[in-house]
Amino acid sequence: MKHTIIALVEDKPGVLNRIVSLFRRRNYNINSLTVGPSETTGVSRMTIVTDESDSIRQDIICKNLMKLINVIDVKDVTKTPCVIRENVLIKLEVNGQNREEIKNIVKQYNARIADDGSLSLVVEVSDEDHRIESLIERLSNCNILEIVRSGKIAMVREHPNSRFDDSTVKNSEDLSWTTEQISNCLR
Repeated sequence: MKHTIIALVEDKPGVLNRIVSLFRRRNYNINSLTVGPSETTGVSRMTIVTDESDSIRQDIICKNLMKLINVIDVKDVTKTPCVIRENVLIKLEVNGQNREEIKNIVKQYNARIADDGSLSLVVEVSDEDHRIESLIERLSNCNILEIVRSGKIAMVREHPNSRFDDSTVKNSEDLSWTTEQISNCLR
């Protein structure tokens, strides 16, 4: 079973190296690692997908991540309702015969044509993993030249009325952070 972990970290040099080294030392494979700025200046958000099947070992990795310097908070959101997406670019060889077929398939998957050249076409799609796999399978007959995948990003679904105070951020099962809570952790 794949586990999805969301980590808030300080945006400083060496943080990514420390986190990846922790996974390496524990002999975990990282299937996907996506890092980008968060809603708070100086804080990055990481989405890490691992293939660890043992939930006890997975809990240990989350606790060890929290011990790392520059890590603000860590949540395992594997069993939590989340919006999970991945962005993919697919370059296809095109000719007069298959161009319209590709465009019809792209439309069915709510994807878009990012680049329409004379010899190739680049399709862009942002969706759930199973939908992306289905699109790639449908396009496999059209001579795929290249595929680039961003890695998964995840955001916990939260009811707009549910809030929690600063004291519950580190140890609760609540999985969303407000800008104020992140700022308080950085102080």
